[in-house]
Amino acid sequence: MNTEKKTPHFTLFGTSACHLCELAEDMLAARQQAGSRLEYVKVDISDSDLLFDRYGLLIPVLRHPDGRELGWPFAPAQLAEFVES
Repeated sequence: MNTEKKTPHFTLFGTSACHLCELAEDMLAARQQAGSRLEYVKVDISDSDLLFDRYGLLIPVLRHPDGRELGWPFAPAQLAEFVES
């Protein structure tokens, strides 16, 4: 039986011209450097009318693999709790 934990895959919703999104990405990179097992993909909401309508005023938003979402503003401690839960 394989008991190895899989690396969770998160989704970071934002846009390329979003300073807050860059801050959120920096926090995720810091978590990775600190040894947190997580991977994420960036999704540019400007590529989809549906995503832009949903997240346009909320970005950055981090979606957990289980569907929960963490919207800005969040602090490093909140991010750590979110990705580890």
